[in-house]
Amino acid sequence: MAAPADIEPHPLAGRRRIGLALGSGSARGLAHLGVIRALEEAGIEVDYVAGTSMGALIGAIHAAGKLDDLEATFLSFDWKKLVSYFDVVLPKSGLLDGAKVSELVRAHVHAEAIEALPKPFAAVATDIASGEEVVIRSGDVIEAVRASISVPGIFTPVRSNGRILVDGGLVNPVPVSAVRAMGAEFVIAVDLNHQIVAGKNLKPLLAAPPAPGKLSRWAESYRQGLQALTARLFSREVPGWAQFSRWASSEEPLPSIFEVLLASINVMESRLTQARLGFDPPDLLIQPPLGEVRFLEFFRAEEIIVAGYRSAAERLAEWAAAAP
Repeated sequence: MAAPADIEPHPLAGRRRIGLALGSGSARGLAHLGVIRALEEAGIEVDYVAGTSMGALIGAIHAAGKLDDLEATFLSFDWKKLVSYFDVVLPKSGLLDGAKVSELVRAHVHAEAIEALPKPFAAVATDIASGEEVVIRSGDVIEAVRASISVPGIFTPVRSNGRILVDGGLVNPVPVSAVRAMGAEFVIAVDLNHQIVAGKNLKPLLAAPPAPGKLSRWAESYRQGLQALTARLFSREVPGWAQFSRWASSEEPLPSIFEVLLASINVMESRLTQARLGFDPPDLLIQPPLGEVRFLEFFRAEEIIVAGYRSAAERLAEWAAAAP
């Protein structure tokens, strides 16, 4: 979307070789949709896109030019639709297979190879055996995104070219270096991890929930979604069912397995993001205030997208005011 004719172009508009680094963040990653909309309205054309985890999913679909359709998909999410994307595969190297997420990407990206995308794109993953960062700039788009989003312990890893790949957030949560290596001269980065630990990192809604009617719509959806998803991991024939039933009905239950795993990863990614951005800062950093948004809260899509849009618009205005 081009900037309206009666609005003065942003100083970045028309500047060549702009790179966009989209960070990890699961549901918070929907803020990337708002950020990209703000850039387009300012007339800023992005030349290169690199993404980590949810940033890779959004980035691939942006590179394919299909973001409007993706936004409509997420705006229709409720907890039942969310749970339908989780294909339980116990016992394996992850709780979920990720095939349904791959189908979501395939429905919006009509290209098999990264090289065929209209805009240069890279997905960041981690070689779990060596600990090395793997920047995927060629080959199958779906496989690249699937590798980048493979949160350890949640999604099964991806085998690719002799490597076992998991979530890129373990090594590079905001891939500034990756998009710069692609040729970007000016890097715009979106960090979704800066408020996580201070905001809510382990504050489970399942613990002592308020009386009926006190939960907001999205909070109730989150609680129902976690209950449904966790329950799918058990059956009455599986050892541990009785223990799970006691946990689920307790007045003061412990956090779910998802919350424990993801809170641990959030702590690591938050600290790593601070370190990497300090070492290799972008030219323009956008940090939407989303510390209270949890991993599975995709049904807060509208709120998250708006937060991304507003943060980007504010940072762009600040940069323009300070530009020589």
